Amino acid sequence: MTTLDESSAQRAPVAPGAIEANGINVIAESERKGTSAGLFWPWCASNISVLAVPYGAFIISFGVSFGQAVVAGALGVVVGFLLVGLVSIAGKRGSAPTLILSRAPFGRYGNSLPAIVSYCLLVGWETVLVSLSTKAVATVFQQLGWSSGNAVKVIAFIVVAAAIVAAGVLGFDAIMRIQRWLTIAMVIVTAVYIALTVDEIDMNKATDLSTGSTAALLGAAILVLTGFGLGWVNTAADYSRYLPRSTRTGGVVFWPTFGGSLPVLILVGYGLLLCASSSSLNNAVQNDPIGGLATVLPDWFLVPFVLVSVAGLISGAILDLYSSGLTLLSLGLRTPRFVAAGIDGVLMILGTIYIVWSAADDFLGIFEGFLITLGVPMAAWCGVFLADLLVRRRDYDEPSLFTARGRYGAVGWPAFLLMALATGIGWGLVVQPFGAKGLGWLGYLLDPLGFTDGKTGEWAFANLGVPLAPVIAFVGYMLVGTFRVRSQERAAA
Repeated sequence: MTTLDESSAQRAPVAPGAIEANGINVIAESERKGTSAGLFWPWCASNISVLAVPYGAFIISFGVSFGQAVVAGALGVVVGFLLVGLVSIAGKRGSAPTLILSRAPFGRYGNSLPAIVSYCLLVGWETVLVSLSTKAVATVFQQLGWSSGNAVKVIAFIVVAAAIVAAGVLGFDAIMRIQRWLTIAMVIVTAVYIALTVDEIDMNKATDLSTGSTAALLGAAILVLTGFGLGWVNTAADYSRYLPRSTRTGGVVFWPTFGGSLPVLILVGYGLLLCASSSSLNNAVQNDPIGGLATVLPDWFLVPFVLVSVAGLISGAILDLYSSGLTLLSLGLRTPRFVAAGIDGVLMILGTIYIVWSAADDFLGIFEGFLITLGVPMAAWCGVFLADLLVRRRDYDEPSLFTARGRYGAVGWPAFLLMALATGIGWGLVVQPFGAKGLGWLGYLLDPLGFTDGKTGEWAFANLGVPLAPVIAFVGYMLVGTFRVRSQERAAA
């Protein structure tokens, strides 16, 4: 039996005006709408940002050839967004946010572990995207000779943060409309960018890159996997939960995978050509990924480029802010969704102030350290969640998602312990990224397992802990978690 507070969490609260009322509640049958093809727009818009182009420089830094770089980029992108598509199935089946459906394997309170990791990852991404937007505007204005001080940074920061928080507060319908128009605008500006910079490409230099090791190839692919699809898996069901449950599962998997992968594959590939052709451009994007790209543009295109580029970053940050608000509610905060989104906006603002004004020179190290450290536990969670989704034959028991006394219990120990174990092993097999501070404790299993040169060997920088964590969690849950799921389903029969 649920308490009044737990029962009320299943219903949408009242919201003013055009603000979305739904929070962590299960979406009512009457509100489920649309088709799986509609999932193309949010995933394409949030990933068509030119932020993908600098990944060409990040991949090349692993010392791989152009052909290896293409393979690494494609592998990381497609596998990452395929995971997003698979997690989206749960939204269609359960019509609730991702981190609420995660209570099925983890239990009502055990789910706090992945929810906290997810929340930190989402707020971190919001902060990174706003920081990049602020730095990009300042760089372009300085290049035009309009300003070299903090005034532009402050104004850009305020405008960007306000736009993100406003859209996140308004909710699902507003976000879906915004993403459609942003996608069209970014396609146009990206096409113009390519047309204006294609003469910068030197195929001889690009194809002259030395061939790297297998470890370097895997390391580059894992970086792309962590930076794109894996960073979205914890939000996937948030956007498929409005679909009717009769929607074909194949489409629910295909459209997020296709919508997310298509723009990233094109932009990363073009970034590889650009950055491999010019060492100066390669260096420019390391600490200012968006502003650095503007250094090869004519002055007349700088303003439209930075405006639409920042709009692309805003697009991704809106999805993060929306989902981080839902995740905060899943942790037990009793407040409307739009209030939770506002709280996350405040944290995003504080984080951006630190990165832009206190740690500007360490951006790349902070970014890579953030991706690796939180990418491992999120990958472990994904392994558990997908295994549970695979073995679960019945629909989710909706009331049990909101109480510790329901079918899913207080703590799902198989899921909880497997996520912790896979994370522990994963962290032991990744290393502190170049420039990152305070992460020297990573890679503690490399020496005991006999990896050549320990934390400095080439296999260390492959960061095998990222793909290994979900494999351990998935296989482990299939072995020890299936019995728990079958017991739950027998009790409901």
